[in-house]
Amino acid sequence: MTTSRIRWLALADVILFPAFILWFIWQLQFTARWTWIFFAVWLAASFLAHRDTPKTLGWRADNLGPAAKQAFVIFGVMILALVVIGLILRQPIRGAVGQISWHRVEGYFAFCVLQQVALNSLLQNRMVALVRNGWVASSLTGLVFAACHWPNPVLVPLTWIGGAAMAWMFSRQRNIIPLAVGQMILGMLVSWAFPMAWQHHLRVGPGYYTWRP
Repeated sequence: MTTSRIRWLALADVILFPAFILWFIWQLQFTARWTWIFFAVWLAASFLAHRDTPKTLGWRADNLGPAAKQAFVIFGVMILALVVIGLILRQPIRGAVGQISWHRVEGYFAFCVLQQVALNSLLQNRMVALVRNGWVASSLTGLVFAACHWPNPVLVPLTWIGGAAMAWMFSRQRNIIPLAVGQMILGMLVSWAFPMAWQHHLRVGPGYYTWRP
């Protein structure tokens, strides 16, 4: 496949795939929920077209140690910041403990793994192929991630920062497992640190407006 065609396919991934996600969030999940299958089809087709391997996708174990160390430092700073925010906003410590249950952890971790596949195995890999500057590519990936959390006023800025940081970490050490674990912890802390009246139980799209306490 020519370099030009690869770049056009990458451009389609970074524009059309997020557009389809937004379409699903705002309409298709209510009118044609079965269309979720296109997510899996799109991912598989893109990985095949770009001849991705487990290493390029971040589905590996050989670099788990360095990736985990990197994630520990960066996620550690974010976790500390969220704890401080929660304390400043006088959120009850009991609420933070209540966020952690094995049922919630298992389901949320699986969701975070899926998000990391879409965010980094697909989007960040394609963004890096299009934008040579690593910081710019990571920032753009974070921006797309944030757009998919519209209109939540808490999640949009946090997912821009978090998404860019995770994309940057992925570019340095391609391994999605530490990123999924970190995202899961951050998500639980965000749901505790900010009042429910602000973040509406972390809902996005129309669900943000329909949420009721």
